[in-house]
Amino acid sequence: MNALWLLMGLFAGAALVAVTARARLRSLVAEAARAGELERELVKTRADLEHERALSEERVRNVTDSQERLSASFKALSAEALQASMAQLTQLARAQLQTVQAEAKGDLDKRQHAVEQLVTPLKEQLGRVDAQLLRLDQERREARGRLEAQLRSLTETGERLRSETGALITALRKPNARGQWGQMQLRNVVELAGMVRHCDFSEQSPLSGDDSVLRPDLVVRMPGGKHVVVDAKAPLQGVLDAYEARDEEERARHLRDHARLLRKHVKMLSEKAYWAGLDSAPDFVVLFLPGEHLYGAALEADPSLIEDAMARRVLIATPTTLLAMLRAVAYGWQQERVAESAQAISELGRELHGRLVKLSGFLATLGSRLNSAVRAYNETVGSYEARVLPAARRFADHGAAGGRELPQLEQVTVSARTVDAPEPAESDEPHEQLTALGARR
Repeated sequence: MNALWLLMGLFAGAALVAVTARARLRSLVAEAARAGELERELVKTRADLEHERALSEERVRNVTDSQERLSASFKALSAEALQASMAQLTQLARAQLQTVQAEAKGDLDKRQHAVEQLVTPLKEQLGRVDAQLLRLDQERREARGRLEAQLRSLTETGERLRSETGALITALRKPNARGQWGQMQLRNVVELAGMVRHCDFSEQSPLSGDDSVLRPDLVVRMPGGKHVVVDAKAPLQGVLDAYEARDEEERARHLRDHARLLRKHVKMLSEKAYWAGLDSAPDFVVLFLPGEHLYGAALEADPSLIEDAMARRVLIATPTTLLAMLRAVAYGWQQERVAESAQAISELGRELHGRLVKLSGFLATLGSRLNSAVRAYNETVGSYEARVLPAARRFADHGAAGGRELPQLEQVTVSARTVDAPEPAESDEPHEQLTALGARR
């Protein structure tokens, strides 16, 4: 449709340019007609001048004839006087003829120059119009070529898409291919939710049923050791037939078949009872439809399908609803990891608290012993000053000190700071506080 509108726009633009060029060309043609009229007037003027020149020449011939007649008539008269008169008359006629020819030539040049001044701009404008028309025609050809290339590309893309769609529909009619496609779509949704295979979910895990071994398409692990079973083997035959229907009645009939097959599959899943083979599993199974249109087509033909499926403990989910459910499960795992981290932090805190109690006891013992050492030091210094130092000073009085004085010792008056050792914790208050902090996070 966009290509059609583009083609119509190009044709409309070309038509507008053609109308504008036609109006301009009409104006130029009018000016060219005017120039032709001026040229015709110039030709007429030239003809008039030629006529006047012919008349002048005729006059000259008449004068010459008159001269000859006068010469013949007055031949008897003085030959010199007649010759002088004839020469003067001839000179006068020639001068008059030259004047007339000069005036005619000047008028002709002026008119020719005026015509050239009018015609030259018209020639230039006509040249520009021709160049513009050529450029517009070239652009139109190029645009048409591009449009044809785009139309060919769209046609090829449509044919390729139609072929691939037909191949996909043919492949989806096979149960194995349909099941693999549903499982692939289910895996894409699960990975989009941020879950990891073999950690948050498993595929085709065997479950022991009443009579045989069941293999659900997907088992999602939930916090607390619970599991949710997801089945992806949804029937698609009715929808595929509806896509190829030739009229609305046939389409409605195939959609009713699709709803009937989906209801039959719901009943089969309910009878399998996947939840019976899992510990701590909710008593329902999720039926995954790989497209929103599949669910909408079934509900259009059978609006009571939702209630009947829920009554049979089957939850029908589309990619959107399943993604929301898996995101909720992922959030539950996140909260579970936060709670486990809070528990580990609480245990580390309790262990650190016990070690701090022991360390404070050691520090208290060390402080007590430091105080005892200070007291012993002070007693030793007192005994030194009272008993040893006086005798040593008498050596100095007798000149036996060797020039060196005994250092003055001072008693230590600072005692070690008392450490208040905390009692060992007997309650779980730190653990409860850390758990609450982890839950808030």
